[in-house]
Amino acid sequence: MNVAKTMILLAAMTALFLATGWIAGGGTGLLIALVFALATNAYAYWNSDTLALRANGAEPVTAASAPELHRLVATLAKSADLPMPKVYLIRSEQPNAFATGRDPDNAAVAATTGLLKRLNREEVAGVMAHELAHIKNRDTLIMTVAATVAGAISAFATMLQFGMMFGGNRSERSPIGVIGILLAVILAPLAAMLIQMTISRTREYAADRLGAEIAGDPMGLANALRKIAGGGTAVEIPAVERNPAMAHLFIVNPLSGARMDNLFSTHPNAANRIAALEAMAGPGQSGPKPAAVRRSTTIPFVPRNR
Repeated sequence: MNVAKTMILLAAMTALFLATGWIAGGGTGLLIALVFALATNAYAYWNSDTLALRANGAEPVTAASAPELHRLVATLAKSADLPMPKVYLIRSEQPNAFATGRDPDNAAVAATTGLLKRLNREEVAGVMAHELAHIKNRDTLIMTVAATVAGAISAFATMLQFGMMFGGNRSERSPIGVIGILLAVILAPLAAMLIQMTISRTREYAADRLGAEIAGDPMGLANALRKIAGGGTAVEIPAVERNPAMAHLFIVNPLSGARMDNLFSTHPNAANRIAALEAMAGPGQSGPKPAAVRRSTTIPFVPRNR
């Protein structure tokens, strides 16, 4: 189903590219937009995961360089009946994480150093299980493609704004003159909003439920969300602040002050998610945990700077 959603998303974004090009530059703009859109769509499908990791400065870690974290993810992946994903670390004091990849065989999970410092083992396990749930549900394809396409649309509009696409008298080339150019530029933030609305927030609730089952501990994830949402995003992740289209990748919205549960939010309100997990756990119940989750109460792993 998510493959079909991705194709619909790509088709809609391609149409937006073409409309923007035509408004700003007529036939010439339409042709340039078509080439730009085809190249972006192809790149987004095959390489959007790599772009998301690179944009956030994610560093790959292994069983040798990060034994505790790697072992925990491996245990959870086995519990979820998933191939072992690649594991990455983002050097940021903000506690957060995301998953990426076009399918379970080409997937990766990334956690920030802030997450490993501030959360105990059960809480880190809950977060990683949530990200594995996105992989199992195949959410990651549409999530990463959406981030890449939204960023490309913003870049396209910026090129129009500074006259880099068409040159000369742009008002003469545009079928509707200067107003057309202004409309084309305004489409960039509207497109970003469309991307955020297209990626349904219900996927977060579904990933919370499945993640709690994978970890065998709804309260681990609930407590993690409580810590992350309780001021955790006061520390910015610069890459996401520069490109807000990536915000929906993370388990909690990484943008400062952007956690409201409204029509345009990319994430459900953390309090609502916590309540659902607490109801799932029931009074005094958290379920059996995988052995690697039970081993200790903290994750004593934050690699040194290279």
